[in-house]
Amino acid sequence: MNILVLNCGSSSVKFQLFNMDNEEVLASGIIEKIGTASAILRYKPAGKNEIKEVQEILNHERALDVVLNILLHPKLGVIKDKKDIDGIGHRLVHGGERFSGSVFITDEVIKGITECIEFAPLHNPHNLKGIEVCSNLLPDTPQAGVFDTAFHHKMPSKSYIYGLPYALYTKLGIRRYGFHGTSHYYVSRKAAEILKKPVEKLKIITCHLGNGCSMAAIKNGVSIDTTMGFTPLEGLIMGTRCGDIDPALVLYIMEKERLSPNEMSDLMNKYSGLKGISETTNDMREIQEDAEAGSERHKLALEIFCHKVKKYIGAYSAEMGGVDAVVFTGGIGENSALVRKFSTEGLEFMGIQIDEGKNSGKDTAIGTGGVAVLVIPTNEELVIARETVKVIEKLREKELEAEVSELSKDEKAELVLIWAKNSKSTAKDIARILSQRISREVEEEVVRKELTTLGLGVR
Repeated sequence: MNILVLNCGSSSVKFQLFNMDNEEVLASGIIEKIGTASAILRYKPAGKNEIKEVQEILNHERALDVVLNILLHPKLGVIKDKKDIDGIGHRLVHGGERFSGSVFITDEVIKGITECIEFAPLHNPHNLKGIEVCSNLLPDTPQAGVFDTAFHHKMPSKSYIYGLPYALYTKLGIRRYGFHGTSHYYVSRKAAEILKKPVEKLKIITCHLGNGCSMAAIKNGVSIDTTMGFTPLEGLIMGTRCGDIDPALVLYIMEKERLSPNEMSDLMNKYSGLKGISETTNDMREIQEDAEAGSERHKLALEIFCHKVKKYIGAYSAEMGGVDAVVFTGGIGENSALVRKFSTEGLEFMGIQIDEGKNSGKDTAIGTGGVAVLVIPTNEELVIARETVKVIEKLREKELEAEVSELSKDEKAELVLIWAKNSKSTAKDIARILSQRISREVEEEVVRKELTTLGLGVR
């Protein structure tokens, strides 16, 4: 089964095509600067070099058409026909309280995602655009939606209710939702595999550190708390986001600087965080380079960033009553030994200590204390692909049940008689005989399901 995974942003489309029989990535790529005459396509088929093209791509319709064309390219492509794509999995940022898991895309689901636009106005509209375009380009291909918020859906109310009038929750849905759910889910399960213990018996703190950052407290496989909140703005210091601040500051700054709500939102989301403190960059690599070169401002940005990570490690350890593993992932979490060092320094009393040599190398397990410290590359696309397979299989199961229910009592009796005379035949052969007897086509899977339900073995 081939699954195309899409992440549609305002000016970009990331894509990966998986062969889910072995979970191999057949091809991956990204289109950036959509809406311009100099959009950039980067595409890498498995086992071949990456190619880069610059061309005019003015909208998402054209962008996804380019994706399909490159996947079908006679020399660079990895499939021969659109029908070789068995399903499409979309990364969806916000599912509100309505969506607690991955879903098959229907008109009703689209309506629900649309209603969540007010919670994620910068993301959900573009996610929906991807669904709309795929419905036009691949109308017969099932689509699934996988939500960033879904993994955090089981948080207890004490973790997600804010100290505001409760009526604002019931009326407006104001609560902590959390994001990066697919990443936290993936690395927590991977950590359990590495530790060779059931995730249901572990207390894990996952640190997804990149331009966007979040942490999660995962107890017995369930996210019980997370740093991002109603929006991705809450929690850790990020590349351009401020993270936790005194809410009164918002009103104070707006009054003093005479800012509109949109201008204040831009200040907190686009001009704060590492970029706001350093006043030069939101790239952690550049922050570290300048800090090591003696820049006090860049050193401060680094220290503040790591301080917040350490603070939440302590908080989540207390909340879970201990911790078995701390996991670093994301662009910064996976690649910055310095961030990992500063974020765990002084936590030896908790059993959290890292080996300097392993931390500087490419080791997965870098801890030397009683608490495992792991560096695990995230793979959100694989989670989306797996979830899409589950959705398609569930959909097919419902279709099979409907098709089996269409068999009349006489037809089912005829099927049993055919099986009795051909018990060593395959389901395909029995389906062919039944189809001839009742003068209409019956699929092999329908025959197999009905015989299995009756307890009759079939090849």
